[in-house]
Amino acid sequence: VQLQASGGGPVQAGDSLRLSCAASGRTFGRYAMGWFRQAPGKEREFAAGVSWNGRSTYYADSVKGRFTISRDNTENTVDLQMNSLNPEDTAVYYCAAQRGNDYWRAFLYDLWGQGTQVTVSS
Repeated sequence: VQLQASGGGPVQAGDSLRLSCAASGRTFGRYAMGWFRQAPGKEREFAAGVSWNGRSTYYADSVKGRFTISRDNTENTVDLQMNSLNPEDTAVYYCAAQRGNDYWRAFLYDLWGQGTQVTVSS
């Protein structure tokens, strides 16, 4: 499976943005998926995760109630809908895949996309 993230860009505070991660390969449905983000000078941090079947979702406290993760195993995509964006959300966003179910720790993910930049100005 290879991952390709897209949808980032510059937005104003309060705006919404939808990121998408497209996966190649026929085993996408076997992977749990996550979105991570990394701001300049900071470590990569977990933002949201979704189980292989889409039934369970997980969010960092900083994005809970504003971000929604979803997946479509027929289209091999996982999306991150981001609402009420603020400057603290500015980061490079990465999608990632793992065969386990520990969503919060980046080192447990097997596959990573290339990242897409989100810049939120006040």
